[in-house]
Amino acid sequence: MPQNSSSILPEDTRRTTGREAQHNNILAAKAVANTVRTTLGPKGMDKMIVDEVGNVIISNDGVTILKEMKIEHPAAKMVVEVAQTQEDAVGDGTTTAVVLAGEFLRRAEHLLEQEIHPTVLTKGYRLAEQEAQRLLQIGATRINLSEDHILKQIAITAMTGKGAEGSKEKLADLIVQAVRKVVAESIEKKAFSREDIKVEKLVGESTEKSELISGIVIDKERLQAGMPQKVSSAKIALLDVSLEIKNTEIDAKIQITDPGQLQGFLDQEEQTLRLMVNRIIASGATVVFCQRGVDDLAQHFLAKAGILAVRRVKKSDMERLARATGAKIMGNLKELTAGDLGFAGVVREEKMGDGEMIFVEQCKHPKAVTLLIRGGTVHVTEEIQRAVTDAIGDIAAALQDGAVVAGAGAIEMELAKGIRSFASSLRGREQLAVQEFADALEVIPRTLAENAGLDPIDVLTALRSAHDRGEKFAGINVFSGQVMNAWQEGVIEPLKIKTQAISSATEVAELILRIDDVILGNRQEKLKRMMPGEMVES
Repeated sequence: MPQNSSSILPEDTRRTTGREAQHNNILAAKAVANTVRTTLGPKGMDKMIVDEVGNVIISNDGVTILKEMKIEHPAAKMVVEVAQTQEDAVGDGTTTAVVLAGEFLRRAEHLLEQEIHPTVLTKGYRLAEQEAQRLLQIGATRINLSEDHILKQIAITAMTGKGAEGSKEKLADLIVQAVRKVVAESIEKKAFSREDIKVEKLVGESTEKSELISGIVIDKERLQAGMPQKVSSAKIALLDVSLEIKNTEIDAKIQITDPGQLQGFLDQEEQTLRLMVNRIIASGATVVFCQRGVDDLAQHFLAKAGILAVRRVKKSDMERLARATGAKIMGNLKELTAGDLGFAGVVREEKMGDGEMIFVEQCKHPKAVTLLIRGGTVHVTEEIQRAVTDAIGDIAAALQDGAVVAGAGAIEMELAKGIRSFASSLRGREQLAVQEFADALEVIPRTLAENAGLDPIDVLTALRSAHDRGEKFAGINVFSGQVMNAWQEGVIEPLKIKTQAISSATEVAELILRIDDVILGNRQEKLKRMMPGEMVES
């Protein structure tokens, strides 16, 4: 580092510039991509992650793996953000996005070694990404809610290769039924939120015994044994207010000079709590879900009135209860009336496994439902829950855009073919970047083949030949090793997975390529000693 540069920075600062900075950043990003690459596809492998206290997570879900790893390298963190963005936007396709980002950078490194300027590279990648998005819109197939078989195939594709694969048919049926119940028929696109379908896990039985509840299941129990265990034709009050004596906002001291005053003070507290409960009784409520605390005395009054009550309910569950039962979440108990109550055919407490759960069932027109997922062990159940959540996200994304594409690497091969044709129309060095972008897209079918133990060169050659013949749905059958019509075989993915993955991966690749100077401050002592390939701690 030049002397005039070092004089403006602290002595314990390390600075890396030029080609070395670019190489280190690309190496770190590729290391992240290689970490999750082996999990892609129906033949993908799982990762076991053990944290400091010995908790074990076994998964092949890209974002789950990356979140549980302690990634320290700043460029690697940017790639992790790609996975998180994909998860937030779609709910699936995180591994695809990360693998694409790593491959874009690997291909760019070849051009950097040929003295192609990063600005030229980023411009070429931007042009290629725009063309890819255009080709995706042209190549997508439009769908609607009436096509249950398409929705089921989307769900099965999302779960194939994950922990839920053994019962994917059963789970896909439940997911489609759940979508049918909560989808907003009045909306033209018939879209719905992933939050409308709650996935609750239960350890101890076969996955085949998973079920759909037309309502909400909450991992809570009634407040007192004296409360009814089951309430039919339940009128439900949702309260975002504590049924307790409020503390003063400032420090206060109450002085009592004789026992009579103490008793009067206690009587006043009892009267206040009784008034709160009387307001609930007057509304006609027979079940109460409270987001905050409930005083022991209030619990007694509620039990005496035959009201089933639950406290400390999560905000997300309160919102689902409101959508399922039609109740309003009340922040002021004084305003609670019969018109604010919701309805459920049955509210019951049932012992499930080691604890109790509250079932809110038989709602008339629920806009939120629960998938109760079962599994033999904790790790199996958690992985099935992740797979089902991915499938729900895929269907939500497909209905939102109203479009899907063929999977099994078919759409990536079609895009690569189209972008190569687009590259031939360009002049200048950007053409080289566009060609590398097209080649990078083929990393998806190549990885699918590698993870299945197939020869990737043979697979890519066969796929290119098929697409050159105009077979746009030609993908790789990882079980037979042959080229198949992915659409006819039911390997279908939402368009949004591909548009989001390509967009995010391209943006992070461009961002990393434009960095030619890395300054590590004194808080980054560990990074100073850390090689790019050693950026992960389990």
